[in-house]
Amino acid sequence: MTRQALRVALDQGTGPSGDTGAALERLADRARSAAAAGAHLLITPEMSMTGYALAPDEIADRAEPADGPLSRAVADVAVRAGVAIVHGFPERDGERVHNSVQLVDAHGTILATYRKTHLFGDLDRGAFTPGQDLVVQADLHGHRIGLLVCYDVEFPETVRAHALAGADLVVVPTALMAPATAVATVLVPARAMENQLHMAYVNRCDAEADLDYVGLSTLVGPDGAELLRAGKQEALLVADLAPEAARASSAEPSYLDDRRPNLYRPLTR
Repeated sequence: MTRQALRVALDQGTGPSGDTGAALERLADRARSAAAAGAHLLITPEMSMTGYALAPDEIADRAEPADGPLSRAVADVAVRAGVAIVHGFPERDGERVHNSVQLVDAHGTILATYRKTHLFGDLDRGAFTPGQDLVVQADLHGHRIGLLVCYDVEFPETVRAHALAGADLVVVPTALMAPATAVATVLVPARAMENQLHMAYVNRCDAEADLDYVGLSTLVGPDGAELLRAGKQEALLVADLAPEAARASSAEPSYLDDRRPNLYRPLTR
């Protein structure tokens, strides 16, 4: 697999809660801007197509299959703009509804759909069923991309599992709320460094119902250095993955190679 340059765009966005039509219009505008900046991949926040702070019955009403009309509409946006897109949506699977993110390429092909495995608080647990597949990955431009959602990244095992499965970039659409800013500023860079991979953490920056989203979206290199960092305001941030950081981190003693898994087994009993 030949690894090409990968330029990513982080959409630290806002969105009218429950208005999928407006969300699609905004996504199309962001996709055009990302493509104009040379991005190959546009990443949007958690539940970006519907809003996050919805009543469970409203989420259930808006939930669609992974290949439903909403996903096809996002695929059409990707094709027209010529950029791959990661978007968040409520996914219906029979009677179950999942908090999902999906990666579609610039040709409109669905490459991966991931269901959030670690549900946060009553809002998540009241509306969603947790996913059972932790490592969901896809290849884009020769890079192995892993998907997580928000609270998932706060468990070290999740990113480590992706690192062991060969991920170059872990993408984390999120809806991080005040006052938990340390997740974005401390924990995410540490996850990138300890697993020697890139991480893209993409948050909302507005308010929805009684939730105050803190922004602070970031792209972090394998050495823990921030390649992009947003503040509190709406922004579209664009940067290339840093191959020099990946080479530098792999030249140092490797946290992955130096592990002693036999000592850790009691932790999973």
